[in-house]
Amino acid sequence: MRKIKFNKHYIALLPFVIIVLFYELLPLFQLAFNSVKPEKGVLTLEYFIRIFTTPLYQVAIINSVRISLISAFAGIIVAFFAARSFYSAEGKLKKIFTMVLNMTSNFSGVPLTFAFMILMGNTGVLTLAGKQFHIKFLSDFNLYSGTGLILIYIYFQIPLATLLLLPAFTGLKKEWRESALILKADGFHYWTRIGIPNLLPSILGTLSVLFANALAAYATAYALILNNYALLALQISSKFKGDVRIDKQMGGALAVVLIFLMVLATSINNYLIKKNVKGRNLV
Repeated sequence: MRKIKFNKHYIALLPFVIIVLFYELLPLFQLAFNSVKPEKGVLTLEYFIRIFTTPLYQVAIINSVRISLISAFAGIIVAFFAARSFYSAEGKLKKIFTMVLNMTSNFSGVPLTFAFMILMGNTGVLTLAGKQFHIKFLSDFNLYSGTGLILIYIYFQIPLATLLLLPAFTGLKKEWRESALILKADGFHYWTRIGIPNLLPSILGTLSVLFANALAAYATAYALILNNYALLALQISSKFKGDVRIDKQMGGALAVVLIFLMVLATSINNYLIKKNVKGRNLV
């Protein structure tokens, strides 16, 4: 009988296994169990039926997906040009860019919301300036709305997306650009035929991360609008700390729906990446 050798280095993985088990897997199983377990009786799908038949929850899902998609696509577009500029920069400019990027990537949540309130709230600096100089966009902008949430979400998506795209740009070889120039290809053709196709797996992967990041964002939305706007993350939190009673079954069902949306987005992203890589290999 073959003996299984035990590697003592596996002991170093024990803390990570414990963290994953008790802080990720067990809470996930508990949420899933709560979503199908009524207070009395047998297992049921009643809470999921209520989610997809109640207008409030339907609007919350639509708003969450809409804001996540808009902020993710806007963030990835700006981040692409930011990462491209970093890739082309040299010397001190690169160091300054890195410093600003690290600073902005850590500026999110409640502090970011408070900063936007100071700038674009009802009595914000830019709002008052817009009224003073009759700039309609600034004077009439409602920060405490879906549009305001999208603006704030885009702000914290850009530095995250840029940080994730920077390693991908280092994989672009200068020889490719030189070869394209020798073949009389301009910058547009280089990026559309060589640069972007090679960066596409990283772009799609980053897009998936941005979507999940916006979908699960809670602190920013809660600090800005409390529960005055229908969002999936806010609806989940309200079920576990409501003023009347805690509804952990509905909260668990809403959390499962959110997790499903994340898994669905990740699965679609992985499919597109594999299709892209397969197509390139065939070429």
